[in-house]
Amino acid sequence: MNFEESQEHLLIRESIRKLCARYPDDYWSECDEKHQFPQAYYDDMAEAGWIGVAIPETYGGSGRGILEASLVLEEVAASGACMNGASAVHLSIFGMQPVVKYGSEAMKQTYLPPVASGQLHVAFGVTEPDAGTDTTSITTFARKEGDHYLVRGRKVWTTKALISERVLLLVRTTPLEKCQKRTEGMTLLLAELQRDEVQISPIDKTGRNAIATCEVVYDDLPVKISDRVGEEGKGFQYLLAGLNAERVLIASEAIGIGRAALCRAVAYANEREIFGRPIGKNQGIAFPLAEAKTRLEAAAIMTRKAAWAIDMNLPQKACGEYANMAKWLAADASFVAADQAVQTHGGFGYAREYHVERYWREARMNRLAPVSQEMIMNYISEHVLGLPRSY
Repeated sequence: MNFEESQEHLLIRESIRKLCARYPDDYWSECDEKHQFPQAYYDDMAEAGWIGVAIPETYGGSGRGILEASLVLEEVAASGACMNGASAVHLSIFGMQPVVKYGSEAMKQTYLPPVASGQLHVAFGVTEPDAGTDTTSITTFARKEGDHYLVRGRKVWTTKALISERVLLLVRTTPLEKCQKRTEGMTLLLAELQRDEVQISPIDKTGRNAIATCEVVYDDLPVKISDRVGEEGKGFQYLLAGLNAERVLIASEAIGIGRAALCRAVAYANEREIFGRPIGKNQGIAFPLAEAKTRLEAAAIMTRKAAWAIDMNLPQKACGEYANMAKWLAADASFVAADQAVQTHGGFGYAREYHVERYWREARMNRLAPVSQEMIMNYISEHVLGLPRSY
């Protein structure tokens, strides 16, 4: 494995930096404060072809791998856009991978081109109030009637639900008590979202407020059988196939936030003078920033390794190990960097004009989602170290 980036990868980074330079921190602060989707930025990303970076060329995308997608999202976050910028395009870049792998040819032809071009917004509906991380306990149910399903249930933390035309929805088609294994009986549907049978309510939250995250209630929503992804009952397996890639992309976004925070902290430490000298001359300021840089670099190496493993189609065990470690390390390093950026600014770190408080709020989220740090430790304990399952 070569850790030196190719000329193509360097060009990807430079292209994203140039595009994101049009959208400075003040743009993102305004979008966050007004709870306003960053439409101008989204349109520019779509026009430049970045939203379709991981969608096959046959369906209007660029056909690149997870590594290239991770570079795009890292640079977006590092520009100061943080999770507001990354989440605006994340689901379009990654979320349709189950359709790419398991959808019918008709489904791919219908939905992938408009997703790649940015014309079709897609949300992801998996988590439920009473299931949380225990995905096999979901109760949202789809019963078959003729040529369609009727979906009834409730999901939470559905990002972009307010503006998405479709949602990749995990439902039960067989009750849990009738399944031999808990992972059986679940199905993925690519359902319509903006319908009378769907009630969408934004969740008031701490950060990433330019991108609405919602509770969604489905009251007998009709979904055509032709809008089912793959076979009935195999939705959980289809979902698992993409989770490692998602962890890599989230890790990359976290690293980007950490880079943005560190950049501002270092600049402030060089410029701010107390007692007649820059505060960065004090080891109490300098050493924590040096440690933050070291953590970010270590996380970046593991993230590249995980992306490489996925793109090389290494066995699931290796991909799962690397991707989970990458996400844990990156979320931790990002938060340490953002927290130290606030600390470096002193009282001004709490002031919105310096932006590091926004970085801190968005870095904190990645220690919770899409999987918590504790659940990653559970995974590594059991599947990597071979220790007894703890839950």
